[in-house]
Amino acid sequence: MLKTFPKTHITLAAAATVIVSAAALMSPSADVEAKRMSYTVDLDQGLVSGSASQEPALPSTTATSPTEVIPEVPGATAPAQADASQEAAIQWQEITIRSGDTLSTLFRKAGFNDGLMLSVINGEGEADKLQRLYAGEDIRFGVNDEGELMGIELKRSLLESLKITRTDDGFHGETAIREPEARPAFAAGVIDGSLYLSARDAGLNDRLTMELAGIFGWDIDFVYDVRKGDSFEVVYEELYIDGEKFDTGRILSARFINRGEDNVALLYTDSNGESDYYAPDGKSMRKAFLRVPINARVSSAFNLQRRHPVLDVVRPHEGTDYAAPPGTPIKAAGSGRVKFAGWKGGYGRTVVLQHGDNITTLYAHMSRLGKGIKNGTRVKQGETIGYVGSSGMVTGPHLHYEFRINGSPRNSRTVKLPDAKPISGTEMARFKKHTEQRLAQFNGFRESSQQLALAPDN
Repeated sequence: MLKTFPKTHITLAAAATVIVSAAALMSPSADVEAKRMSYTVDLDQGLVSGSASQEPALPSTTATSPTEVIPEVPGATAPAQADASQEAAIQWQEITIRSGDTLSTLFRKAGFNDGLMLSVINGEGEADKLQRLYAGEDIRFGVNDEGELMGIELKRSLLESLKITRTDDGFHGETAIREPEARPAFAAGVIDGSLYLSARDAGLNDRLTMELAGIFGWDIDFVYDVRKGDSFEVVYEELYIDGEKFDTGRILSARFINRGEDNVALLYTDSNGESDYYAPDGKSMRKAFLRVPINARVSSAFNLQRRHPVLDVVRPHEGTDYAAPPGTPIKAAGSGRVKFAGWKGGYGRTVVLQHGDNITTLYAHMSRLGKGIKNGTRVKQGETIGYVGSSGMVTGPHLHYEFRINGSPRNSRTVKLPDAKPISGTEMARFKKHTEQRLAQFNGFRESSQQLALAPDN
């Protein structure tokens, strides 16, 4: 029978068979609309013609040979759409971690056994961090339609989550950090009783108030020097997630007027990524020494004619005493080396620090020394070197603090403290441009606040 047809007819018939087979492989589905091609083979004329019609069809599959023709499929799911569809198919169960919960009990609550738990924590990346749980955190388990565990998310905070996903090789974990949106905000106040109360009335939280005191703390003793009528203005960050405020960030700029003296500080991040506060002229707000090495009130001031409270004789008081509860941390006023650490007669348990060639600071009457504090140890400014006590010749617990230059005592509360390193010459042009922007922002807030205060009540 084959002999009755020319070879070209046989070739066309074979081609038609391939086309019809391909069309059969792409059978229609009622869920997706796609184009289906119908084909007509004219063996006498040696022609193959086709026409398209809209009928339900599944998305096309990958071609199995170079000669196979794949019909176009409008609306086919792109890879990103497929991933979103797969994510939507996962059902999540969320559990709030309570005191006493373990990872094993949480897996059981979610319907999984310890074997699967071990597979998860032995996975790749940071999957093992799932073992560190804290009460109050939220954990959720994601499963597919078959009930298979596809992912776990441990929400550490609004900004940090540990995400574990199933892969072809098991489980993989990674920490995801969200960046909050920082918006500038303004607060201002006048000291009436204390900085703490006035700052709270102005809307500043405790952390920002402590940061404000720390910025100006090298020049102002906030326990002793602040007066009624002093004022402050602060531009700081408010942090938002998904359009809702959840916390405060850094102080961007601040002004503190103390006894009529205007002090301005601006946050600047240099080209190396290091941030600190500077005056508008580029001088660091940070000094080489802290004005006060402890957060406490002055109980006895520097006085070279003071009568000794125990011996009842006139004996110079070559330092400043700060009354504080036993155990209060004492900070190194400046970076340096421990020249002496131990018992020193009437001073009791004492630490003496050497700063450069000509300055020493002394801290006496400690209950105990700080960890690792011994002769020769290097310490950094602000490091805890000991704790308040009543060792030696004293009437009660306090810190006795001395500041000496070339061996001579100086009043630590009034001595001119050397500045820390200012803005370098190579950074100055960049700093000035940044300073102009900061001051413009600061003054803009001030003017808006003043206009609001002067506006008549409606």
